[in-house]
Amino acid sequence: MIVSNLSPASQAFLAGVNTIEQQIATANQQITSGLKISTPADDPAQIDDLLQLRADEQLNTQVGNNLALANSLASAADSALGGAIQVVNSAIQIATQAGNSLTAANTDNSLAVEVQGLLAQMVNYSQTQVQGQYIFSGDQPNSPYYQLLTTNATQQIQDPAGGTFAVSQTAQTIFGPLNADGTPASNNVFAALADLNTALLNNSASGAQAALNELQAAGGHLNEMQSFYGGVEDRIQSATTFSNSRSTELQTEVGGIQDADVTSDAMLLTQANTQLQAAFSAEAQAPKSTLFNYLT
Repeated sequence: MIVSNLSPASQAFLAGVNTIEQQIATANQQITSGLKISTPADDPAQIDDLLQLRADEQLNTQVGNNLALANSLASAADSALGGAIQVVNSAIQIATQAGNSLTAANTDNSLAVEVQGLLAQMVNYSQTQVQGQYIFSGDQPNSPYYQLLTTNATQQIQDPAGGTFAVSQTAQTIFGPLNADGTPASNNVFAALADLNTALLNNSASGAQAALNELQAAGGHLNEMQSFYGGVEDRIQSATTFSNSRSTELQTEVGGIQDADVTSDAMLLTQANTQLQAAFSAEAQAPKSTLFNYLT
């Protein structure tokens, strides 16, 4: 039991002053920090919701970062495929020239050198890198695909709207498709270039014509692969737009729970200071009676 020598009126006055001072301290803290929840004790009932929203923000930020990187990869792939298609078109011109009629051996040898250069360019395109990663090397991006002969890519990117989607193809799928028995498919661009090179070295018009057919198939396939990456870029753009919108929504929700109403806090601070001054003024003017007053 606590015994106080204060009168009930004095105790009520001090309690009121303490309440007002707590209001002033809270308003000052919220104005200074801009937050109405700085610690769990500030509003325990809202902490679970706030923590969940923070976790959602972190996930959405990571998804956005992944989308940005995927977009860089898809853009680089699109550009590389554009270059590869130009290589095939150059090879088609050479094959057409050699396939129409027999030419001198030295001419075919010269054309073969050009084809060998085109083949080297195609290998370079298949080894396109972004941030030190070979973008056509599937799930093993640290080395060029045609040194690895890896399996198909399984890289998926998370869509913030839900689910995942594929964002890449391997070099084998793009440049070197194989038949079920492991032989080069008809649209295998490396096989087509190699066959054209052989035909030119052998001064074979029929071989050049056959290579021409292969190159045309390979060119069509490369155009399909470029369309795939164009679709990936569109999908990434849509997902990025959704992610940005979701980020704004989450920030608004977090702010609604955590951010202070500075205008309201400023008004409360002014009112509390006024009340405190009025309380002290009233207390100072209140009559003070002692036992001596009653004895005299």
